[in-house]
Amino acid sequence: MISNINDRVLRAIAMARIPGFHFSGHFLDVAFGNVAPEGAHVSMEIGPHLVGTNGSAHPGAIAFLADIALSASIRSTIDESVRLATVHLHLQLTGAPAIGRLDAIGEFQGNFVEAAARHGLSRTTLTCNGKKVAIGTGAFMMLEPPPGVTMHPVRQERSHAPPLKLKDLTPHERAILRAADKAEAQADSHASFIERFWGYEAKRTATGATCAMRNGGQVGNRVGHVQGGILIGLAAATANASLPETWRLSAINTSFVSPGEGSVLRARSKVVHHGRKTAVVHTEVTGVSRRRVLDVVSTHVITK
Repeated sequence: MISNINDRVLRAIAMARIPGFHFSGHFLDVAFGNVAPEGAHVSMEIGPHLVGTNGSAHPGAIAFLADIALSASIRSTIDESVRLATVHLHLQLTGAPAIGRLDAIGEFQGNFVEAAARHGLSRTTLTCNGKKVAIGTGAFMMLEPPPGVTMHPVRQERSHAPPLKLKDLTPHERAILRAADKAEAQADSHASFIERFWGYEAKRTATGATCAMRNGGQVGNRVGHVQGGILIGLAAATANASLPETWRLSAINTSFVSPGEGSVLRARSKVVHHGRKTAVVHTEVTGVSRRRVLDVVSTHVITK
């Protein structure tokens, strides 16, 4: 595992120059094992760069890997260069801590019958240190890439490009490095590194919480929109902030309405039920021109 954030960022930038995967996938060092319809295996190491304030993997990191595993099992049944867009994703967490290697297995479950466009269905199980961390389901639709974007097969075996030097970076790449440097420099803040780097610093309000996440290469997918799992992490972080620290996210149910576009993505959470042991939060994420990107309902449980 690369311990130095600066080296990790520069290496991920270098790897992202090879068509087939995005910066965030390289930054998280996602590894592909066997990829087949009956089992697509992906994994990554949960180190200090991916933990939340509770010392375990941030829900955004868990959702990121779940999204990759779910889509990989579907992608194994089609042309690997086809664009898959997340339509729906549900995650049920177990509460087990995730530190060390996080493994996810995605399993293709078939296609929605008689849909006008191919609508693939899959399920996933995530484990860490032999314990189940989360189970989930997802639906993905085949779409044409945005104008001017050429899709390439997802590269499962990637050469380990050496880190670049600062003078080699483009303006877009320099912006990613600046975002990482800024997140590292604020190490004494209440948020963890990944919360600062991905823009998950939510603020509690009278009825819930809000969060504004700056869009950029550090959160983008292969077509330049915010990656689906990272978007779910934004919703989860905002929903969590709407409740006291004694509450934990238990499940999150996400419908994707439109692509994560715009210079800033804004999340607004409202507590719709606050019981003695469970709570329910509704979160809406909006992007360019205040267009709705995600509609999310999450369940939370109070801890001992």
